[in-house]
Formats: sequence, C-alpha cells, structure tokens
Amino acid sequence: MELEFLGQFGKVIPPQRVDLANAHEFRQALQSLFEQGCSTIIIDCTDLAIIDSAALGTMVMFQKRLKERGGELKMINVRHSHIKNLFDMIELDRIIQIERT
Repeated sequence: MELEFLGQFGKVIPPQRVDLANAHEFRQALQSLFEQGCSTIIIDCTDLAIIDSAALGTMVMFQKRLKERGGELKMINVRHSHIKNLFDMIELDRIIQIERT
C-alpha cells in the first residue's frame, strides 16, 4: 500500500487485492491520511482487481468522515471490469466520486 501526502490531499495506491489479508492495512492508510488533516483522499485503483466488502465498508465510512470536514473520498483509474461491474451493481458512485478509464 503506497501513500502520498500533499497537504489537504492524500492518495492511497492499493495493491491488486484488498481483502481480509490486508483490509486492516488499507484502513490504517486511510486513517493516517485523515489524521494528517487531509480533507480529500484519492484512491488510485490502477492495479486494483479484487476488493472485499470490508474494504468497501471502510471506504464508505471514510467518505462520511471526510464529508463532515468538507472534503470527500475519490476513486481514480478504475480499470478492471470486475471492479467496474461491482461498483455499478452496488451503485457506489452514488456515494463516492468514481473516475473510470
């Protein structure tokens, strides 16, 4: 999991899989950026191919927390068809801004 801190903006670059094995690390990455004062956190999904419900719940929770401080959670570079189909099925774009490529 890579992190970038750019003042009010933060970026998380998850690996190919975010599931039970590393969901805690994903949550800690988001928490770290939040605690550093980021109001907008970007999740770069370039390599992301598998995500589980725990990670999805974590993203929704952080979207709510960021919105309370006037910011938001954004997802960029959503490329894998499995991820796109999952996000469409659960209508995640109604909660989180998703940039598809």
